[in-house]
Amino acid sequence: MKYVVKKLINIVIIVVFVCTMTPFVLPAQAATFTSMEDNLTRLQTSTLADHTIKFISPSGVGATASFTITFDADFTMGTFALANIDLATASTCNGSFSDRTLVTGLGFPVSPNWRVNQVGQDLVFTNDNSGVSPGECVMVEIGSNATFGAAGSTQITNPSGAQTATLTIASVGDSGTLGIPIVATGGDQVSVTANVDPVIVFAVTDSTIGFGSLSASGARWATGDTLGNGSETSAHDITASTNATSGYTIYVLGSTLTSGGNTIDAIGGSAVASNPGTEQFGIKASASGGSGGVVAPYASADYAYNATSAQDDIALSSVPSLTTTYSITYIANISSTTQPGSYGTTLTYTATGLF
Repeated sequence: MKYVVKKLINIVIIVVFVCTMTPFVLPAQAATFTSMEDNLTRLQTSTLADHTIKFISPSGVGATASFTITFDADFTMGTFALANIDLATASTCNGSFSDRTLVTGLGFPVSPNWRVNQVGQDLVFTNDNSGVSPGECVMVEIGSNATFGAAGSTQITNPSGAQTATLTIASVGDSGTLGIPIVATGGDQVSVTANVDPVIVFAVTDSTIGFGSLSASGARWATGDTLGNGSETSAHDITASTNATSGYTIYVLGSTLTSGGNTIDAIGGSAVASNPGTEQFGIKASASGGSGGVVAPYASADYAYNATSAQDDIALSSVPSLTTTYSITYIANISSTTQPGSYGTTLTYTATGLF
């Protein structure tokens, strides 16, 4: 009996000794994702929003491994569609991202793709063999901001109550949770108002022009020094600009050259060429700059004048316009029987904005 007891004791001692020599191993600790963010297009309750999610995985995502994005249960995910999700990576979260090709369905994706599936509030991303390097930034876009390959349209609906909602990201090696401020109606937008006054600018550069002495033997053109010229030249400019929605119109009104009861015939509403020896009073114009232009019959190389009794439009812009400069050219011809005298007229130019 003594022998048996002794043997049992020896066995116990040996077992205890072996156990105490075995090393104690701590379980591996998962790292926390860094630079986590979820940028929403709207933070208001019960409002559709795009999501731009970024994070850095210290451990990376190994070949054929996966990571999962889990939305707070108060988010309404909507109908899953591959076009609504983009996946991209970059060396830093402020760097230039490279899109990864996404597919959906079961099993591992075929290289060089990633597979994404939605399970309830989870989006699960599984890679073929490319993975994510440690310290690499991952970006996931969800909604109308997903444009790689196809245009996304389905957004996620924010929770119905104001709160700090959560979003959790987890992979084999790393995990992390971030907060999203969901605010009451009107809490994420500011209404900004401003008034833009209507503006129209109009100017005539010279208000006194003249032909000098007229002769039946040759045409005469008015000049700013009132002496006139025997060669074609412009007499003055008109400038106009406006922010009016439909632009502006410039009009002219005034009698023809008149001396007492005598007149020099106005050319009329059809442009004709200069004809010395025949009474003619007419104008034409050219435009430069802005969006304005001269209208018929004053845009011709010839001359017309049809504003002796009512305004006649001479130029216009149909859109808001920067400054257009109109050069106005005046011609006068007389016949050998035109009565002598001091002839003159006053032409009134006006502009109206089409607001």
